Amino acid sequence: MSSFNPFDILKNADAIKSQMGKLQESMRSVTATGCAGGELVKVTMNGQFEVLAVELDPIAVDPRDIRMLQDLIVAAAHDARTRIEEALRDKLGPAVAGFSGFNA
Repeated sequence: MSSFNPFDILKNADAIKSQMGKLQESMRSVTATGCAGGELVKVTMNGQFEVLAVELDPIAVDPRDIRMLQDLIVAAAHDARTRIEEALRDKLGPAVAGFSGFNA
């Protein structure tokens, strides 16, 4: 019967830290663009869920209906996040299992 030695975790801390750095870099390199309103609004995001760009078709910019534009931006951001989560599951698989928002 083997026993758990908590010092084994400490021995592997550098390896774990290195793996986490590689994982973060992999996440940063993944990008996806979400769309809303028939592609009137596009939001591009990276794997760390940072918004990289927002593109607005001039037709979507109606000063009389700012609320609609706001809703389209939110919808496009949600679409981008969903696409990023799917891309990360495909690319990183088990490495992202257990992270909040992932069902790998």
